[in-house]
Amino acid sequence: MRPRPRSRAPVRRLATALALSAVLAVAATAAADDEAPLSLEQAMATARANSRGVAAAEAQLEASRQRLRQARAHRLPSVRLEETWLSTDSPAEAFALTLNQERFSFADFVAGDPNRPEAVESATTRLAVELPLYTGGELTGRIRQAELASDAAGAEARGSADAAALAAAEAWLDLAGAGERVALLERSLATVERHVELAAAYVDQGMRVRSELLRAEVERSRIEDLLAEARGQAGVAAAALAFRLGADDGAVPAAAPLSPPAALDRDLEAWLAAADARPDLEAARRRVAAAALEGKLARAALLPRVGLMLRGDLVDDSPFGDHGDSTAVVVHASLDLFAGGRHRAAAAAADAEADAARLRVADFAAAVRLEVRAAWVAADAARRRQATAGAALEAAREAERITSERFASGVVKTLDLLDAVTARRETEARELAARIDAHRSALRLAAAAGRPPEEALAEREPNRNDLPETPGSPTP
Repeated sequence: MRPRPRSRAPVRRLATALALSAVLAVAATAAADDEAPLSLEQAMATARANSRGVAAAEAQLEASRQRLRQARAHRLPSVRLEETWLSTDSPAEAFALTLNQERFSFADFVAGDPNRPEAVESATTRLAVELPLYTGGELTGRIRQAELASDAAGAEARGSADAAALAAAEAWLDLAGAGERVALLERSLATVERHVELAAAYVDQGMRVRSELLRAEVERSRIEDLLAEARGQAGVAAAALAFRLGADDGAVPAAAPLSPPAALDRDLEAWLAAADARPDLEAARRRVAAAALEGKLARAALLPRVGLMLRGDLVDDSPFGDHGDSTAVVVHASLDLFAGGRHRAAAAAADAEADAARLRVADFAAAVRLEVRAAWVAADAARRRQATAGAALEAAREAERITSERFASGVVKTLDLLDAVTARRETEARELAARIDAHRSALRLAAAAGRPPEEALAEREPNRNDLPETPGSPTP
């Protein structure tokens, strides 16, 4: 039986696919020229500048600075201007107001009934200057509390900026991973389609059974499904990154290629030492120090209070008149002799609350050290998995190359070739996941230790995709 003539349909389909690929490549190049890919460093910097959480933390920091300014202002003299007008026929007040206006006449006084004077109208313009002289240390303590609160807000603002950068970095990793996953599946689909074309040609020539072609078409359909899912995930990742970057329109550039992570340049003890200055831990310590002052401030109520007031009055029968004038210097001192023990109880309660806060901060510090230890172990393991996955990927590519050559020679079946292609694709997916996990764990380690997550990007290695292929290995 003579073999049937080879069909030209596979050749036409292959030519059409190649032409479409060329058009898409030109379009992609033009789009790349219009908008450069977004690097991981750019994403983190943009999040620091545009994050609403960072803006809120900075607003809170500004509020704490103004409260500090308010506390310090209590040490300065206060100047107050008052204007008071009244009309009264009270004998004592009428007599005094007439004297203050410097309009008192003894003849008028004895001519009438002092017990039933006519109503007197009086306006007083008063300028008063008040200055606290001694408050038992309350002013100093309140100012110190405001300073500690401002320091805590500053630490929290730094922590918010680091958290925004970390969140943007993780969103960028998701987008970069989704984009690379789409590219891997597109290359796998193109490879499988070439194998389907070749298998169809072999079937047409009677060199392969039709079941092998059907199995290749099933594999193509499966990759198409995976590709559609990956593209959907890439869209979700882009929206998530836009949210982290504060982009209201939800549009972000494509992520730049994902390089292998940098090696861990510090040992565990160095990371643990760095964690002692973690922003949220530092803020907690500042707030505990502020709470510890509350007991001292409560005891200040047991000490005397002394203040000074300088007063100048202008008195007339109409507002802002100056027919009469007077000045006064007043020194006021007060001391609570008995308050039912409430000041001592408040001091004791403040001391107990400060002790509880210290214990919570100590527990928090221990938890931070544990978090850093776990993050370092995870980062080290992820880095090792990434290296192992890279070596496995090279082996899978070489196995596919050998199988592809044997398939072209008619030595192995289509199923064997599809198995090699699937193994290579799954190994690529594992290597990509390991690379993303290594990046993510390094970023989280830096954040757990209270360092800017950008430190995890130092001394990054070349992109594995930029390395030359193993001689003879097939193009994915």
